[in-house]
Amino acid sequence: MGTITQSRKQLDPRGPNQRGLYVTAEDVGTTVADMQEIAGVTRHVAGLPPAKGRAGGDPSPWTARGVFESMQAAAGFALGRDLAGLTVAVQGTGHVGAELCRHLADAGAKLVIADPEPVRRDRLRAILDAQVVGVDEIAAVEADIFAPCALGGALTRDTVAALKARLVCGAANNQLATPDVADLLHERGVAYVPDYVANAGGIISVSAEYLGEGPTEVADRVAAIAPRVAALLERAAHEARSPALVADEMAEEVIADAQRRAAA
Repeated sequence: MGTITQSRKQLDPRGPNQRGLYVTAEDVGTTVADMQEIAGVTRHVAGLPPAKGRAGGDPSPWTARGVFESMQAAAGFALGRDLAGLTVAVQGTGHVGAELCRHLADAGAKLVIADPEPVRRDRLRAILDAQVVGVDEIAAVEADIFAPCALGGALTRDTVAALKARLVCGAANNQLATPDVADLLHERGVAYVPDYVANAGGIISVSAEYLGEGPTEVADRVAAIAPRVAALLERAAHEARSPALVADEMAEEVIADAQRRAAA
């Protein structure tokens, strides 16, 4: 916090560096308290304690909810069943990963977890009866679903070669170490839900907060993630292409449509 406190003395929140080109919010290892501290430097911050009737607060539960519902939809499409009785290997049990594990346990899934932090990992093991493996083992365990929920680059060529899961759906950003890994997943017949599709719940929450909207709008938009995942996987299967490529095209179509409507 020392750097932030020092910066507060140096920056005028109304000055040229405060134009809102970027809005920050929670990510790996940061909290609502951190966002409150940052708010002393700039007003372009979200993930703050919510005002009455407004969106706000820790966005990680919304991220986890969207990933969980995405996984439900993807399991139905790719595996032909719901999550009850399936084994899910979760890499990373931070705020989002831990919340995802709770949803999965409630749905009857079996959990295999890995995390370099023993305290939070072992707490989940005790509460949810999860199996614990090493961080370097988690991607190759016998599981139906692999959920990368730690840092980026979890899906490498070697990871995919060792993968036993038939579905990858997680919360981590930038899961593909290189773009060609998506093709390897497709070649191996592994269904893949691109990270920015599944994990959109958090950014939905913070954007609603920044725009002055309420929790109802957040809930409605997060509820739309799973149907979007199902449509994505159906289109990718119909076109016999990687969901990563199809997701990019679908996003570009949405942007182009918005631009056309704005220009009309």
